[in-house]
Amino acid sequence: MAAARVVVGITGASGAVYGVRLLERLRALGAYTHLVATPAGVLNVHHELGLDRAALEALASESHAAGDIGACIASGSHPTDAMVVAPCSMKSLAAIAHGFGDNLLTRAADVTLKERRRLVLMVRETPFNLAHLRNMTAVTEMGAVVFPPLPAFYHRPQTIAELVDDTVERVIEMLGLGGAEPRRWAGL
Repeated sequence: MAAARVVVGITGASGAVYGVRLLERLRALGAYTHLVATPAGVLNVHHELGLDRAALEALASESHAAGDIGACIASGSHPTDAMVVAPCSMKSLAAIAHGFGDNLLTRAADVTLKERRRLVLMVRETPFNLAHLRNMTAVTEMGAVVFPPLPAFYHRPQTIAELVDDTVERVIEMLGLGGAEPRRWAGL
């Protein structure tokens, strides 16, 4: 079976750890990853995790500049299996919801939707306003999955890393790639 091909987008919303950990896990599972990080995403990865652009790009199989609208992932003829935006800012959500492909990340998401491939948006904002909710409804109606990275506590996590890992594993499971290891609720 061929390796899964997954586009990973990183925006400037808080929660860069989700995108970084997703890249690490996808690599461990043998997936081929295309990374596209917005300029704000790169800044946030540095601010929250201390990684520079080169360290971030080294986590992916292939990296593309957000301004490179001619990159392979901007075309539906380029084979990919899925895309995850982790984290997904409200700005990027709005652009995706309204088909505004003004950068490679939003264009790749648009391509993912038009080709009927799995698109998972790990939206980060709280509280939501009505525009946020309407945009989430719009992308859901188009076939995307809105997946706010809300932690589960039934498995009694002891660290932030455990919370992040469980959420990332649930996303991988949702992509249907195999090899995901989410924590399961054991019941009472």
